[in-house]
Amino acid sequence: MSQSGKVLAGSVLASVALNRIHAAEDNTIRLALVGCGGRGSGAAGNALSSTAGPTKLVAMADVFEDKQTRSHKALSEQFGEKVDVPPDRRFIGFDAYRKAVDCLRPGDVMIQATHSAFRPMHVEYAVEKGVNVFMEKSFAPDPGGTRRILRIAETAKKKNLKIGCGLMCRHSSARQALIEKIRDGAMGSIQLIRAYRMDPGARMGPFPGGQSELLWQIRRPYFFLWTSSAWFIEMMIHQVDECCWIKDAWPVSAQGLGGREPNSNDCSQNLHNYAIEYTFADGAKAMVNSRSMQNCHNEFATFVHGTKCAAQFSGNVHTPTVHTYKDQRTDKGNIAWRPEKEKVSPYQVEWDMLLSAIRHDRPYNEARRAAFTNLVSIMGRAAIHSGRIITWDEMLASDFKFCSNVADFTYDSPSPLQADANGRYPVPVPGKWKEI
Repeated sequence: MSQSGKVLAGSVLASVALNRIHAAEDNTIRLALVGCGGRGSGAAGNALSSTAGPTKLVAMADVFEDKQTRSHKALSEQFGEKVDVPPDRRFIGFDAYRKAVDCLRPGDVMIQATHSAFRPMHVEYAVEKGVNVFMEKSFAPDPGGTRRILRIAETAKKKNLKIGCGLMCRHSSARQALIEKIRDGAMGSIQLIRAYRMDPGARMGPFPGGQSELLWQIRRPYFFLWTSSAWFIEMMIHQVDECCWIKDAWPVSAQGLGGREPNSNDCSQNLHNYAIEYTFADGAKAMVNSRSMQNCHNEFATFVHGTKCAAQFSGNVHTPTVHTYKDQRTDKGNIAWRPEKEKVSPYQVEWDMLLSAIRHDRPYNEARRAAFTNLVSIMGRAAIHSGRIITWDEMLASDFKFCSNVADFTYDSPSPLQADANGRYPVPVPGKWKEI
């Protein structure tokens, strides 16, 4: 969310011929990083650290030059010769992703880590080019974009391309051990799941004017629904995914309550409280609660309640705090079982698995599951924003989009969302708002 750095008015490399990278005898998998912020740089670091290597970063793309410069410097210092991205393969602009992907050969990997508004378009292009993909969460800001991801997943499957998705908790060995116990009936029938992310959150000041409103918003993705799904989904999609994984099902409906803190100066589109009740086909419930307010009780955890006992499934900042309890009391002194301690971070495991699947030509496509988790997340958000009960069937049928002209953006484009005279943006009002 940094406001520093110069944005290029266009790619300074537009006239430079692309230097296509050809496969070498060392069997190196080449990487193109599209989206050079913290998540993209972190994903590139995991890819370059993988035991399923060798890998090499050969191209980078971003809308903002300053982000790309910082990322390139940090990755080069850490990984040395594994980062081979000279100036003529560092692309800036809204079309930079194409130039970066065009530096790859079929079978290489694009790391897609921009904001989710751009994710379907970029992933579709990589799949067209025969390139494997790792894409970060969230996966699209709206049902229309999510359905596009579902279509891309099918195309990738037919082309035998691999797609990894940034829901890393699925690759946690501790959570997998508890899932195995749940499937074996050790907890009985799962009746209730409780997921929390309650912390001070963040606020946004008014749009100051005098600059590109589009670029100003792209710098602040978590405050706008169209850019990257806004705060709730960006922060809570992992917990939503955990609920669906635990039940091994997608909920049939969602309802909920939300609101903003009194007298708030926040100029973003976010609500500050989200409390969602998901219902599964067997009647079981998942309660997903997000609160972003200061001086309040904080909690970051997921709990499971079966007919035999309860368990903790996840801990603070997605740590593998996993154990079962003797009964329904979720007290530290009531723990009955713990799994073996994790030896490898799930962030690294997801990359090891993706690269191994590429090397050994094994089926590997997480896109459909990730898209469904995305739809479940949007279903809960839409239930609160609209003040309605939203069903899974409605989600599967919706093609709603916040912004339909993302592919046409240039540095001179107007923002799809305009601030009012006070620099504030529209906030969802239950009973009036629609996003499906």
